[in-house]
Amino acid sequence: MSIAFHGIGLDAEGRCTHYHQASDVVALKCAQCGRYYACYQCHDALEHHRFVATGPDEPVPTLCCACNTALSHEQYSQGACPVCGHEFNPLCALHKDIYFTGR
Repeated sequence: MSIAFHGIGLDAEGRCTHYHQASDVVALKCAQCGRYYACYQCHDALEHHRFVATGPDEPVPTLCCACNTALSHEQYSQGACPVCGHEFNPLCALHKDIYFTGR
């Protein structure tokens, strides 16, 4: 079963209009709506509420869009998908406070 991810101008691996480098393949879960989005900007443009960061109690706050695998924060923090090996953008750490609380 495939997990849906959302965004603006998405390609097959989850790259959006805002973030479209080869390593931009992670979707992040909004704690309010429970949907995975390519980035908070896409979320805020498409939903009727602002993106809400997930807390440490969320078991799968991220999604590797390259292989459609839901990941724990610990798996995501390793820098590459443990299933397909696709590397994640290390610069996403600059936005960690937008996506995760209490980490």
